[in-house]
Amino acid sequence: MEDAYAKSVAEVEQHASLYGKNVLPQEESTPFWKLVLKQFDDLLVKILIAAAVVSFLLARLNGETGLTAFLEPSVIFMILAANAAVGVITETNAEKALEVGLCELDPGNAMLIVELVKAAKDLTVPEPTYIVDASCQEAESCANLSPCCFSILPATELVPGDIVEVGVGCKVPADMRMVEMLSHQLRVDQAILTGESCSVAKELDSTSAMNAVYQDKTNILFSGTVVVAGRARAVVIGVGSNTAMGSIRDAMLRTEDEATPLKKKLDEFGTFLAKVIAGICILVWVVNIGHFRDPSHGGFLRGAIHYFKVAVALAVAAIPEGLPAVVTTCLALGTKRMARLNAIVRSLPSVETLGCTTVICSDKTGTLTTNMMSVSKVCVVRSVHQRPITDEYSISGTTFAPDGFIYDASENQLEFPPQSPCLLHIAMCSALCNESTLQYNPDKKSYEKIGESTEVALRVLVEKVGLPGFDSMPSALNMLTKHERASYCNHYWENQFRKISVLDFSRDRKMMSVLCSRKQQEIMFSKGAPESVMARCTHILCNDDGSSVPLTMDIRNELEARFQSFAGKDTLRCLALALKRMPEGQQSLSYADEANLTFIGLVRFVTPAGSAVPSLVVIYVLFTHFNMLCLCRQVGMLDPPRDEVHSAIHSCMSAGIRVIVVTGDNKSTAESLCRQIGAFEHLDDFTGYSYTASEFEGLPPLERANALRRMVLFSRVEPSHKKMLVEALQSHNEVVAMTGDGVNDAPALKKADIGIAMGSGTAVAKSASDMVLADDNFATIVAAVAEGRAIYNNTKQFIRYMISSNIGEVVCIFVAAVLGMPDTLVPVQLLWVNLVTDGLPATAIGFNKPDGNIMAVKPRKVNEAVVSGWLFFRYLVIGAYVGLATIAGFVWWFVYSEDGPRLPYSELINFDSCSTRQTSYPCSIFEDRHPSTVSMTVLVVVEMFNALNNLSENQSLLVIHPWSNLWLVGSIILTMLLHVAVLYTEPLSALFSVSPLTLAEWKVVLYLSFPLGVFLYGYGDEKCFQKKPEIIDFRTKKAVLEIA
Repeated sequence: MEDAYAKSVAEVEQHASLYGKNVLPQEESTPFWKLVLKQFDDLLVKILIAAAVVSFLLARLNGETGLTAFLEPSVIFMILAANAAVGVITETNAEKALEVGLCELDPGNAMLIVELVKAAKDLTVPEPTYIVDASCQEAESCANLSPCCFSILPATELVPGDIVEVGVGCKVPADMRMVEMLSHQLRVDQAILTGESCSVAKELDSTSAMNAVYQDKTNILFSGTVVVAGRARAVVIGVGSNTAMGSIRDAMLRTEDEATPLKKKLDEFGTFLAKVIAGICILVWVVNIGHFRDPSHGGFLRGAIHYFKVAVALAVAAIPEGLPAVVTTCLALGTKRMARLNAIVRSLPSVETLGCTTVICSDKTGTLTTNMMSVSKVCVVRSVHQRPITDEYSISGTTFAPDGFIYDASENQLEFPPQSPCLLHIAMCSALCNESTLQYNPDKKSYEKIGESTEVALRVLVEKVGLPGFDSMPSALNMLTKHERASYCNHYWENQFRKISVLDFSRDRKMMSVLCSRKQQEIMFSKGAPESVMARCTHILCNDDGSSVPLTMDIRNELEARFQSFAGKDTLRCLALALKRMPEGQQSLSYADEANLTFIGLVRFVTPAGSAVPSLVVIYVLFTHFNMLCLCRQVGMLDPPRDEVHSAIHSCMSAGIRVIVVTGDNKSTAESLCRQIGAFEHLDDFTGYSYTASEFEGLPPLERANALRRMVLFSRVEPSHKKMLVEALQSHNEVVAMTGDGVNDAPALKKADIGIAMGSGTAVAKSASDMVLADDNFATIVAAVAEGRAIYNNTKQFIRYMISSNIGEVVCIFVAAVLGMPDTLVPVQLLWVNLVTDGLPATAIGFNKPDGNIMAVKPRKVNEAVVSGWLFFRYLVIGAYVGLATIAGFVWWFVYSEDGPRLPYSELINFDSCSTRQTSYPCSIFEDRHPSTVSMTVLVVVEMFNALNNLSENQSLLVIHPWSNLWLVGSIILTMLLHVAVLYTEPLSALFSVSPLTLAEWKVVLYLSFPLGVFLYGYGDEKCFQKKPEIIDFRTKKAVLEIA
C-alpha cells in the first residue's frame, strides 16, 4: 500500500508539473497608471497638449513673467487632468460595482474526498491516480464509498488521469470522460457552457461525428457544469486552461477591443480639426510676412515670433479645449441615468454605442427566457360520459418562486385547487416522484434549485396547488418565512410517505418510478414521457367525481392531440404522471412492476367535495376497479420567456433594430420560442430566417450574405459560432450588440460593438461586457437604446455648439489679423470663453430631453459624420456672424464710442506704424482693455443665444421652449454671472485683461447679439432647412427584417 501511495504521489507531482494546477490564470487588472494614460489616448487631447507645450515654450522664449505668463498652458493641463480624473473615477466605480471573482470558473474551492488507487482496480483506465467524490463535502457524508484510507484533496490539484466520482448537485471540477455509470442515467446542466435550457443526458459511448459540438459530446463532462441527476465516474482529461472553459477564456482574451463609433468620430473630427488649424495658422503667418519688419516688433525675427503667437492664439481659438471634458462629463452623466434604468455601464464610450446599434444578438437561455423551468399548463380528463371532455388549467409564475395561481379554461382563479381530485393527485405525484430540492437563498433573495429543472418545476407546482383542509388556505401559507415556504407542501407529502425504492429514469423506458409506503399501504408513483406512460395505462382518473374509467382509444386520441399541442406550437415539455397500488410489504421495484400497473391515489384524504376523510367504501371501489396503471394527467412545462420580452422586441423593431435569437437549443424548440416572443409572428415560413450553425457555415458566400440580412434565429450554436456571427455582421457594417449571461457568451460579448451581460450571469460574461443589466431584463435594453440615442444626439448638439462658437473665434482672429488690426481677443480670454462660456452650456445640453420620435427612426449610419452637409453650412453661417459681430464690437469702440478715441478706420488697421507717425492720440490707446472687453462680451452673449438653438437637432425654439431644459437655462444664467464677476471684480479683471463696461457699451453688446437670437428663434421653422429624420413605417413588419 505504501509503495502504491508513493507511486501515486510521484505521478501526481509529475502530472502537476506537466499540466499545471487545475485553475484558470487570473487576468491582471489594469494598473492605475495605465488607466490614467488611457484617458489621454485621444487625438483632441493630444492636440491640446501640443498647443499647451508650444504656448509654454513661446512664453519662455519671450522671457515673460507674472501671473498671466504661463496661464494658458497651465489651464489647459488642469482641464486635461480633470478630464482624466472623471474618466478614471467613472470606470473604476463601474468595475467596483461588478467586482466579483472568477470563482465559478474555479473547479471548486470546496475540498474533495479522495479514495486511493486500490478502490479503482476494477476500472479500465490505465493507472488512475485518485478516485475523487466531488459531491461530498465532508468525510461523514461519504459512507457509501468502499472502506479505505481517505485524505482531503482540493479540486485545484486534480491532474489528467485522476478518476472522479460525481453526483447530484456537484459542480464538475475539470473536463472529464465518463468511464462508469453508477446509476441508470446521468444528466448535466450545461447552460453555462452551451446555453441549453434543458439538462443533457450523458452516456459512456463516444460520438462518431468528426466536428461534434459541445452539445453532441455526450460522454464528456465539462468543467463548471452541474450534475442534476444520477451518479458516475469519469477520468480527468483536461485541467485549467486546457478545458472547454479555458479555451473560451483564452478566445476572449485574444479578442482586441474595438473603438466605439463615437470615439472613431471624435478621432476623425480631431484629424480634420488638426488639418484645418494647421492650414489656417500657416495662412495667417504667411499673409503677415510683410509685417514682420514693422518697427513696433523691433526686428524681423521678433515680428515672425509675434505673428507665430497670433497663429498660436488662432489655434487656441479653433481648438475646443473643453470638448474632451464635456464629452466625458456627458457620458458620465449618461452612465448615472442608465444606472437608474438598471443598466450598469463599464466603459464610458460604450454609453452612446447603443444609439447606433442595428442588430441585437440575444442569447436565449436566461436572457429572453428565465432559465427556470416551470409548469405552465395541466391537462386532465373531466368526464367521459358521452365523449372525452378535458380540463386545461393554466399556472401563473415563471420562476422557481412558489408564488402563483391556478386558472381554469375560463381564466377563473381556483380558490382551493386541492378540492380537484386530479390536482390533488398531481401534488402527491410531483412531490414524491422527485429527487430535486428547492431552497431559498437569502443572500441573492431568490429561490434556487438543486437537481433537474424539470423536477424542481414540479416541486414549485406542488407549492402552488397547496394542501387539503385548513393548510391549503393562502393566509396560512403566507405566514411562513420564505425559507419555510420553499418546500412546505412538498415536505408535507414527504412526511406522509416513506420512500422504499426507486427505479431511475432510463432512455429505453423514458420514465421513472418510486415506491412509497404509508400505513402499510405500498404505492408506486410514476412520471415520464407521455407516450411511454400512456402505453402502460388502462384507466384514467376523472376530475369531476374522482372516479376512474377505462382508458379507451377515444380518450387516448384526445390526450395525444393535447400532447401534440403542448409540445409543438406552445413549446411545452410534457410529462405524464400515474399511480399504482402495490402488494402489501413489497420492498423493491422492477421493470415488470411498471408493465402491470393499477391505479391508487390518496383519494382517501379528500373527496371531490373537499371532505377531509372519504369513506372506506369509495377507497375500496377505486382499488378494485383499477387493474392496471391509471393516468393522472399531463403536465406541460417550459423554460418560459420573460413577460416583458414580447413588447421589448416589438419596440426594437419599431426602432429599426433587428433582434437575432442565438441559442444552443435545437431548431424546432427555438423556432417555437421565437413565435412566442413575437420574432416570427408575422411569418408562416421560416425558411431564410432560421439557421442552425452548421447550415449557416455550409452556405456559399452570396447566400451567407443574404442570410445575414434576414436572419432572426441562429440555433444549435457553440461559443465559436457566436463570435463568428458577430464578426460576420460587423463585416456587413452592422453595429452589433450581443447579450448573454454564460461563460459561453464571453468571446462574442468581447467582440461585439457593445457586449451586454446579465446581472445574474457569470463573472466571465460580466468582465467581457461593456454594460451589465442589473435586473436581467431584456426590456431594459430598449430603454438603454433610447438613452444611448439621446446621449448621442445631445453629444452632437454640444459638439456643434462648441464648433460654431469656435468658428466665430477663428473668424474674429483671422479677419483681424488679415486686416492688420490689434488683437481683438487675447489667449487667456479665449480660454475663458472656451472653457466656461462654452463648457457650462455645452454640459447642460447633455440634459436635453430626447425627441418624441427618437425610437421611431432608423439607427444612424456608422459613417455618419458629427458635423456634415447642411449642418456644417448652418454653423459656418452662425460662426461667421459670431466672428463679425465680435470684430464689430471691437471696431465700434475705437471708431464710434463716446468713451473711445473715435479714430478713423484707416488708423485702426495701420496701428503698427503709430510710433513712426504724428498722431493726435497716444499709441498706448491700442493697449486699452475696453475694446477687447466689448468683443469678449459680445462673444459671450451671442453664444448664449446660440446655446438655446441646441435644445433639439430637428426642432426650433418655436416648438421646444427654453424651459424644457432648465439645466441649460441655469447654466446660461450662471455663465453670465461669472462673466459679470470677471468684468467687475478687480483681481479677475486684471487676470483676464478686461475692464468694467458702461451702460452704453452694454447696449451695443445687446444690439450686436440680438439679431442672431431672432434669427435662431425662427430658424427651425423654415422647413427647407429642417433635417427630416427617416421615420420607419412598421405597418408591414416584414420590412423590419430587410433593414441593412
